[in-house]
Amino acid sequence: MKTGALSVVRIAAVAVALASASSSGAAERLLFETDILPILTARGCNAGGCHGKSGGKNGFALSLFGFDPDGDHRSIVSGARGRRIDFAAPDHSLLLLKATAAEPHGGGKRIEPESDDHHRIAAWIASGAPRAGPADPRVDRVEIGPTPRLLAAGEELTLAATAILTDGSRREVTGDCAWQSSEPGIVRLAAGGRATAGSHPGEATVMARYMGLIATWDTGVARPAGVDPAAYAGLPRANFIDDLVHARLEQLGIVPSGPCSDSTFLRRAHVDVIGRLPTVAEARAFLADTAPDKRARLVAALLERGEYADFQANKWADLLRPNPYRVGIKATMALDGFLRDAFRRNLPYDRFVRELVTARGSTFRDGATTMFRDRRSPDEIVTMVSQLFLGTRLECAKCHQHPFERYGQADFYALAAFFGRVGYRGTGLSPPISGGEEFVTLADRGEVRHPLTGAVLPPRPLFGAAFEPAAWEDPRGALVGWMTAADNPLFFRAAANRVWADLMGVGIVDPVDDLRATNPPSNPALLDALAAEYRRLGMDTKRFIATIMASHVYAASSTPDATNAGDHRNFSRRLRRRLRAEVLADAIDDVTEVPTVYAGAPPESRAVQLWTHRTGSTFLDVFGRPDPNQDPPCQRDPDATVVQTLHLLNGPQIAAKIAADTGAAARLAATDLPPAALVDELYLAAYARFPTSAERAVLEAEFAREGRPRRRVVEDILWALLNSAEFVYED
Repeated sequence: MKTGALSVVRIAAVAVALASASSSGAAERLLFETDILPILTARGCNAGGCHGKSGGKNGFALSLFGFDPDGDHRSIVSGARGRRIDFAAPDHSLLLLKATAAEPHGGGKRIEPESDDHHRIAAWIASGAPRAGPADPRVDRVEIGPTPRLLAAGEELTLAATAILTDGSRREVTGDCAWQSSEPGIVRLAAGGRATAGSHPGEATVMARYMGLIATWDTGVARPAGVDPAAYAGLPRANFIDDLVHARLEQLGIVPSGPCSDSTFLRRAHVDVIGRLPTVAEARAFLADTAPDKRARLVAALLERGEYADFQANKWADLLRPNPYRVGIKATMALDGFLRDAFRRNLPYDRFVRELVTARGSTFRDGATTMFRDRRSPDEIVTMVSQLFLGTRLECAKCHQHPFERYGQADFYALAAFFGRVGYRGTGLSPPISGGEEFVTLADRGEVRHPLTGAVLPPRPLFGAAFEPAAWEDPRGALVGWMTAADNPLFFRAAANRVWADLMGVGIVDPVDDLRATNPPSNPALLDALAAEYRRLGMDTKRFIATIMASHVYAASSTPDATNAGDHRNFSRRLRRRLRAEVLADAIDDVTEVPTVYAGAPPESRAVQLWTHRTGSTFLDVFGRPDPNQDPPCQRDPDATVVQTLHLLNGPQIAAKIAADTGAAARLAATDLPPAALVDELYLAAYARFPTSAERAVLEAEFAREGRPRRRVVEDILWALLNSAEFVYED
């Protein structure tokens, strides 16, 4: 008998199965949508690296993860002149011969011969390769069992996936699911839903994908060694943030680090709120203050300083800034002006979003319109809006069913339809100059069509009913109304998560613009509470920032203890991060007292005040500011590099600032301050703290060395401080 041919026994088994199906009703029949497509998805046949990639592979194309059953059925049954399946001899079907590697197959063996998958596909072909009809039940949702719980280190557990059909029937589909763990180092997944816990504490979410539907199972691994509950009962608590973070840490057996020092808090607060270091005078005053409320008063004062608006605008410009070579310099400057004005006025966040999303007017005078000058088609606009303001990445759904979400093409283009009537008058784009003025308007008509069916899609939010706005109504206003409604969890959670990540170094959901079931928050209760608080405060960002900074969680030390050294997601300690490029550049200017002159900017402008990345600066480029010529032009590199280290060590501009006759080193050396006081001044300027006794002793000795000019010693100490991790990083 030939390899792959149906045995007599199997022919009889298929015949019995078909006879049983025909007598027991449609629900028992093997159907393409509910029985075959899940196999192709689970075995990776329609994955992006195989036949699911754009254009397919070797002439055989399937939709990615089976998002287009109609096209997939045609490709298998009718494509290639019908030679992929053989109704007379199902086991001789090319579909099976390739999948079982009986014939050469670039993707290797995907289905084991004589396996359940093999039998099911063969039986389906023998029955005529039927599809589900209108009366046949469809998969409604997928569930994973058993009930979610924490796992012990090294524990193994087999999960089960169940599909619930529209007729209420249930089907065990564990073997037909694609399984994935959000944190393989915490919980590792194998085929068939076999989960194995690692040895490090943390959280993970298990995802099972079946027929375009996603089911998740949240779990985690607690530390093997328990912690006395009294360790948590005695922790300081300033507000609900501390309560929720400590409760989560207790579940995981992690003890938070202690509080940071006053000097660390002072420097941290300045960098986080206004993007600059405290002055020597500010550091001395704060460290000498013994009032118990001095930290709260510091935060309140920082939020009212003018630098707050500049720094916040600089960060939001990363998110919204277009490529100036594409949209023009004047339009870029207008957007920068809009952002600074919004933060100076402390515009409530929901109003800030409304002014951006519904912007109309001149790209020269109405800066918010620049967002629509750069991204001009509805599909481009909706991708940015959903990611920034809903924390939802929809790019995948533009072409196919989102692999990690419930959204498909219809959802994507229906949301894009809210921008179908955005119109333009005046000079369009003509890169690399694009110097003319353009007006963003509301057109009389405009539509968005489904790319496959060609059907016109009315504006419809991601959840809820579609609606047809009146001809004179701007659909974008209706979209913002849906986004900012009290019952829309996406908007408030995305907004709260972004502010939290900005202050804490990592989001409760990370990345901050990727809120989805398969990328869950590390502390769901905390995220929900923060979102509710932000909404309760009227989306007042300053008050929300003050709330977070009032917590002991924000003020925690970065020094790890025996329980939290491996924790990077539960806020048991402060995560150190390199200063933003502009902040570091300004810090060097402040400490050396030699400002940088930037082309195209007013005199004495700071790096954080620059309104375009076209302003030349080798330092800012080296330390990862976005490149406007790259796509996207907002990408900022946070990683440390050897080039950065060499630039600080040997950069001629930095060396010139340290040795400048008008700089801090020359000024201090010319005073009659004793060496101990000189060292204090340098440490307060760079670190916002006094040196330790050991540091002071070593550096004082440098002044006593024979042949060492006083100014040269000061310059060397300053150079050493600027090249230290304590200076370059926020602790």
